[in-house]
Amino acid sequence: TAPRGGPMLVAFASLSMPEASLKRVIGDVTQAGGVIVFRGFPGGNPARFALAMQKLVEPRQAASVLIDPRLFRAFGVEAVPTYVAVSSDYVPCDSLTCVSDVPPFDRLVGNVSARFALETIAGARGPGAPVAEAALARLGSAR
Repeated sequence: TAPRGGPMLVAFASLSMPEASLKRVIGDVTQAGGVIVFRGFPGGNPARFALAMQKLVEPRQAASVLIDPRLFRAFGVEAVPTYVAVSSDYVPCDSLTCVSDVPPFDRLVGNVSARFALETIAGARGPGAPVAEAALARLGSAR
């Protein structure tokens, strides 16, 4: 993606999710080349978020985590986890209240693994299928 482009594979998450599910989403989506997006800091407290991340991300593990309420609005995310595969590059809008115009995308909502979400999106052959297929290739055979 372009330097300011939005992520093509996004998993929307919340610290309210079960810890085991959240750990798996963070690890798998990062390995697949995507990002995990949270709406904001719990209770507006960045330190609390940082502590939670220390529990969820193994030492020396890479994790692609963002806090960006604009992406929740852009993709109409109301429940987590939600997996989104976007068909092409886009630029998130700059204001905290704006809604981005996003290209066609596929979305899967539910407490499922990243692999299941990507296989489902790829199999549906919709606009996000190529991104899902590339992400599956990056996940490889690790289960």
